Formats: sequence, structure tokens, C-alpha cells
Amino acid sequence: MAESFGTDAERYDRTRAPYPDALVKRIVEASPGPDVLDVGCGTGIEARQLQAAGCRVLGVDPDERMAEFARRKGTEVEVATFEDWDPLRRTFDAVVAGQAWHWVDPVAGPAKAAKLLRPGGLVCLFAHVYEPPPEVGAALKSAFRRVLPDALFNAVSSRSTAEIYEAMFAKFGEGLGQAVGEPEQWSFEWEGRYTRDEWLDFLPTTGGLTRVTPAQLADILGEVGAAVDSIGGSFTMPFVTRAVAAVAR
Repeated sequence: MAESFGTDAERYDRTRAPYPDALVKRIVEASPGPDVLDVGCGTGIEARQLQAAGCRVLGVDPDERMAEFARRKGTEVEVATFEDWDPLRRTFDAVVAGQAWHWVDPVAGPAKAAKLLRPGGLVCLFAHVYEPPPEVGAALKSAFRRVLPDALFNAVSSRSTAEIYEAMFAKFGEGLGQAVGEPEQWSFEWEGRYTRDEWLDFLPTTGGLTRVTPAQLADILGEVGAAVDSIGGSFTMPFVTRAVAAVAR
């Protein structure tokens, strides 16, 4: 699944939310210099934001389609998984990963990041945490169960999205604490507004839908779209952008 997001790189870049300016500012201020390695850079969303803030960014991504899109938008990218990527003796002031670190080996990843850092270098791992309105979320789960009954995403969990991310970031922090330095949690709250069409444009970029057939996708989006229509055709969704950061010992 990690290499399925390039199926429609243009849609991914168009519909995925950028990161809060406050997060970008904090990364820049916490880094000892401008040279940043972006792990799992995708289409270059956070890379472009960091470049606009004065950083020099090199991306690493396993999907050539995503990498090519990022290059067209002005980000240098090398194609490899982070674990297999050869840094060629290069070092960096910061190593970042947006919506991507859960694809990286939890032991090898932090250890490799630590070796890439210059003195006082920063590792910052971040992701958006969000939950659509109950009617919309329930429709998506219902459609999954009906159209893709054998999918792993149908596994029942009593935990909320926030609780799942809490556990995930605790794991990230544990890895950074062992390999890099004392981890620090950052949090940034904001809101996103979605029309029906905007939400249905975004959903095919999510992990559960990147590998379905066109007919399956249309069926699922039809049910979700009806749910959005039932609450007025649009909605405001609270976001929390969570980050865990550590400065090299």
C-alpha cells in the first residue's frame, strides 16, 4: 500500500491538506541549518512549504510517480525506501516525515535518521489527525463492509482516530528517544471546510481506496456522497496536526 499513492499523484497533491504555518516555522527555528531530508516526501507538499521558508530540501520516496510529480514542482527527489536509501555520506540539519513515518521500520528508521544528522540536528515526524462528521464516517465504514467485505479496514476497533494516533505517536517518540534524543510532542489545531465534491475528490487518495476498481470506488463514493448531502452538502472538520520531535544528543 505504501507504493500505491502514486496512482493519481495530481489528485493527491491537489486534495491533501498542507501543514500549518506554525509547524513549518517551528521546524525551521529548531533546526541548526537549512538542509532538510524529507522522508516519504510524496508529491512534495511539506517540501514546498519548507522551501518557501528558506530550506534546501531533498526528498526520498519509494514511488517514482510521486517523485516525478514532486520534481516537476521544484523538489529534488531520490527514489528508494528510507531503509534502503544510500545517503552517499551526506548529512542534514533536519530529517522530517509528513504522513509517512508509519511506513518506516520503527527501529532501523530512527537509527538511520540519527546517523544523518549534523550536531544539534532535528528529527520531526508529523501527521494530520481528523474525524469526519459521524454520518459521513459511518457511511464510509458501511460502504467498505458492503463493497470490500474482506478488507483489513473492516477490522472493528473500539479506539477513536485520536486514540490510534496517540498510540502511534507514542511509538514514534519511543523510537526517537532511543536513537536520537529526548522526544517532544507538538500539536496544532485548525479547521478544514469541505464541500461534497471536495471530500469525494480527497477520499480516493486515502490508503483504503488507492487500489480498488473504478466500479468499487464509484459505489463507495456514492454512499458517502449521499451522507454528505444529508447534512447539507458540506461540513467543517476539526484537524489536529500532531508532531513528535527530537534534537540529536
